[in-house]
Amino acid sequence: MNLEAIRAIYMFEMNRLKRTLGQSVVSPVLSTSLYFVVFGSAIGGRMAEVGGVPYGAFIVPGLMMLTLLNQSISNAAFAIYFPRFTGTIYELLSAPVSPFEIVAGYVGAAATKSVILGLIILATASLFVPLELRHPVWMLSFLVLTAVTFSLFGFIIGIWADGFERLQMIPLLVITPLTFLGGTFYSLDMLPPAWRTVTLFNPVVYLVSGFRWSFFGHSDVRVEVSFAMTLFFLSVCLFIVRWMFRTGYRLKS
Repeated sequence: MNLEAIRAIYMFEMNRLKRTLGQSVVSPVLSTSLYFVVFGSAIGGRMAEVGGVPYGAFIVPGLMMLTLLNQSISNAAFAIYFPRFTGTIYELLSAPVSPFEIVAGYVGAAATKSVILGLIILATASLFVPLELRHPVWMLSFLVLTAVTFSLFGFIIGIWADGFERLQMIPLLVITPLTFLGGTFYSLDMLPPAWRTVTLFNPVVYLVSGFRWSFFGHSDVRVEVSFAMTLFFLSVCLFIVRWMFRTGYRLKS
């Protein structure tokens, strides 16, 4: 394994974080803070507890997941799309670097950025609402697995996209609506039985539910199922990335 190649790609992408600090960190944190002000303070002050948890604290895992999914996808998608756009991807493909090392460098950097951002948002949330963290190891596990999974998904989008517009199409039209409808701001127990069944077909439900369990010890879906679904999504993304490199899909043309 060419560790130096992985390190070079990884450090190049991490250095980009310093150059775009306002866009990469400050903007998401400010947006999430507004959610806390509106939903946690204004609306939360008028709502009862949800599952024995104050509403302001209840929405913290969902908001972290909302930011984590969007940032993981956008970071990884842009990271691989820009070399394709400029043509420098061909230099990378012709270098003595394996597909695994390319993916490890780009996805590792995107996931690291998302995890750092998630922890910053967690610290920001603690300024607005009292938080408890019953299972910190599980929280970090879900945080890292989700960041890696959706960074891989973003990597796939970056290869698939044939224009800058398509880079934002999937996050805006698919991921964000699924996250809002995946229990970010409410418990599935608050839904009618029919809608609760329909919601279980939303894959984001399992991510938010498992992440929320790591905070409060209860969730809408069993934590074992949430963890298994996260691993399943990760496996699907790995399979698609492997297929893209094996066939050269939009990489060699």
